[in-house]
Amino acid sequence: MLPSSSLYISTRGGIKPLGFAEAVLMGLAEDGGLLLPQAIPDCRQRLPAWSALSYGDLAFEIMSLYIGAAIPPQDLKTLIQQSYAGFDSPEVVPLLKLDEGLFLAELFHGPTLAFKDVALQFLGNLFAWLLQEQGGRLNILGATSGDTGSAAICGVRGKKNINIFILYPEGRVSALQERQMATVPDANVHCLAIEGSFDDGQRIIKDIFAELDFKKEYSLAAVNSVNWARILAQIVYYFWACFRVQENYEQAQRFQVSVPTGNFGDIFAGYMAKRMGAPIERLILASNENDILSRFFNSGEYSRGPVNATLSPSMDIQVASNFERYLYYRCDENPEEVARLMQQFAAGESLRLPDKDSDFAAGSGNSSDTLDCIRRHYQRSGYVLDPHSAVGVSVAERFLQKSHPSICLATAHPGKFPEAIRSALQDEKAGRHPDLEKLKDLPLRKTIIKADKEKIKDFIRNKLKQEQAQS
Repeated sequence: MLPSSSLYISTRGGIKPLGFAEAVLMGLAEDGGLLLPQAIPDCRQRLPAWSALSYGDLAFEIMSLYIGAAIPPQDLKTLIQQSYAGFDSPEVVPLLKLDEGLFLAELFHGPTLAFKDVALQFLGNLFAWLLQEQGGRLNILGATSGDTGSAAICGVRGKKNINIFILYPEGRVSALQERQMATVPDANVHCLAIEGSFDDGQRIIKDIFAELDFKKEYSLAAVNSVNWARILAQIVYYFWACFRVQENYEQAQRFQVSVPTGNFGDIFAGYMAKRMGAPIERLILASNENDILSRFFNSGEYSRGPVNATLSPSMDIQVASNFERYLYYRCDENPEEVARLMQQFAAGESLRLPDKDSDFAAGSGNSSDTLDCIRRHYQRSGYVLDPHSAVGVSVAERFLQKSHPSICLATAHPGKFPEAIRSALQDEKAGRHPDLEKLKDLPLRKTIIKADKEKIKDFIRNKLKQEQAQS
């Protein structure tokens, strides 16, 4: 019998338990919910041994708990090694001291210079391995507010028997974020710039995946953080970051971790790590002006607002898809209650939950806070924060505790957001990255399209028919 941590259930209770491979390929649960492991393993006794491991070996130990027999151990080790071989730091996620009691985990050393690479390099290789084992084709469908798209594209570009269709909001991602997606020349990459917001794109994706006949006919797979494999890969760096700071800050045994948050996937991985036994005292949720999540953790009310364009566009989200996973635990793992609340929210109503969660602190930072944080730390140490990381740092600074040092997740390289850096520092060259500079003169390959489910489905049909006719 498989261990319950490697069996997957839906937050809404409408499917039978699945193995890991089935869960990855299903992506969004067929009852409209999100997939979660049936149980969370208690790993507290393993921490001393884990703390001495390399990043790849730590990833193997943690992932194995949730994968079970679905992937042979040597194949999993190879997948992990392949996924992080292209990172420009041998540590994969290096840690540095930003200030007294304030540390930075740099998650942007992958090929697209954003934290999404940590999960999506693994997911891309995982999809290819599953196809090799099971045969067939996959058509990956995803929506992005900026960094997911380029990381997902990088993870599968040119891979045999895989197409990828990425939706992003036209004019609402940074110019360099768009170029990282829409200058990729591989024929299996399709960029759709929708006339709407990220929330529109995310809604369309969920609606398409809910049409099970269409999903099956066109072998659709999910690349957004609704896919459990994304969360699994991100759990690893929470343990890793705590271990690395412990090595150099021995008087502290537990930590606060500040996470710039839009879609709740990254911080949910931290929540899972905490439940597994990582030495995390609490998670600090940092949002920008799109503060649906920080409002919820401070007031108990989860209610939509307008999507505001900000200096940190990857966080310009009002409907956080991974919130449903957290809601499952807040509802004492009652899927009927989760389904009721999500139907209520889908109907336009707000949600209210009693009592605050002591696992979280929360705050929001506006554009002034963001620019000020970038400026202060540059003047103090010469370090350049990207605007998303600056939101996380500026909020973390409000919750500093001597007994529990703070680790801030640096989620992107500053070179991806030159306008924000220029505005903060009045310096045209600060924070640049040579790989990004090379993109500026390349032609764009994108299709501007209405934020309409049927038009997106027609685009997918037509592209796949063309491909079939050419093969």
